[in-house]
Amino acid sequence: MGNCCGKPDAENTLGPRHADSQAPTGPQTSRLPHKVGGPGRTLGGSSSAADTSAAAGDARQKAAEAAEARAKAASSGGGKLQSQLAAQKKQTRNDTLKEASEQTLRERESASAAEARNWN
Repeated sequence: MGNCCGKPDAENTLGPRHADSQAPTGPQTSRLPHKVGGPGRTLGGSSSAADTSAAAGDARQKAAEAAEARAKAASSGGGKLQSQLAAQKKQTRNDTLKEASEQTLRERESASAAEARNWN
């Protein structure tokens, strides 16, 4: 092909492509099967329209009950960590700052007590 300042090669511009330089063709794909119309069916059930709507209502009811059970289990009082997390979420900014300052004061007091014990 050459660079932008060079001359084009005579081989590349003249004549058809050789058989060995052509890209190999991929495997032939098969045709897709025709789609069957209509609503989906549940395996093992009857195919009448009245039964399918009743089964859909049944499944919807069961799903709703399962969702309610999961919500109830999630909202029920969990273990120790969950109660600690709930208490921490209830704290306001001032409560958090007050607790942090009290903890810092306790650390300073224990450090000064340890220094007094170790003083020779």
